[in-house]
Amino acid sequence: MRTNVTRTFALGAIVALGASGCATKKYVQREVGEVNQKADNLSSEMEKTQQRVSQNETRIGEVDREAQAGKQSAQEALNRAADAEKAAKGKLIYQVTLTDDQVKFPFGKAVLKDEAKVSIDQAISALKTENKGVFMEIEGHTDSVGPASYNRDLGEKRAMAVRDYLHDDLGIALSRIEVISYGEDQPVTDNKTRQNRAENRRVVIKVLE
Repeated sequence: MRTNVTRTFALGAIVALGASGCATKKYVQREVGEVNQKADNLSSEMEKTQQRVSQNETRIGEVDREAQAGKQSAQEALNRAADAEKAAKGKLIYQVTLTDDQVKFPFGKAVLKDEAKVSIDQAISALKTENKGVFMEIEGHTDSVGPASYNRDLGEKRAMAVRDYLHDDLGIALSRIEVISYGEDQPVTDNKTRQNRAENRRVVIKVLE
């Protein structure tokens, strides 16, 4: 009798152990499957993120190109407007070119020295008294040393310095003066030598009817 009971107990333990083993295997498989699914989802999200980053980089490049095109269009529009205004105001009656040797702008600066003011006085004082209704256009030009945007800005500052002197010291109304900078775009000679570069660094005063 005891032997049968012992065998029954042992058989029950084996069945229970087998059942437990099967349950554990299923649990592990389920956990592994969930981990794999999460990994797949994460990989998919990473791919989507990379696609969005690539699209953003493409868009940024397009915006940069559009901005550059916009700058060029703005400058072209400015030049056309200046040409139209000159045509509307009448013909050129006089032009004074103040080279770097005459104006003596310090390197990279836009401050007029005394000798530059004397040159301007001599150039336009007679025009100021003889032509009360004239219109003056002041052009700033530079050599090609440095970035084009820097040279355009520097040319404008130097032309503005001449304009301010004409207005503040010589009493010419600002409504009769226009300032435009061509930077390095309109050289009178190449920029290969120091002397040539000095010739290209100039301020041009045009007197129009």
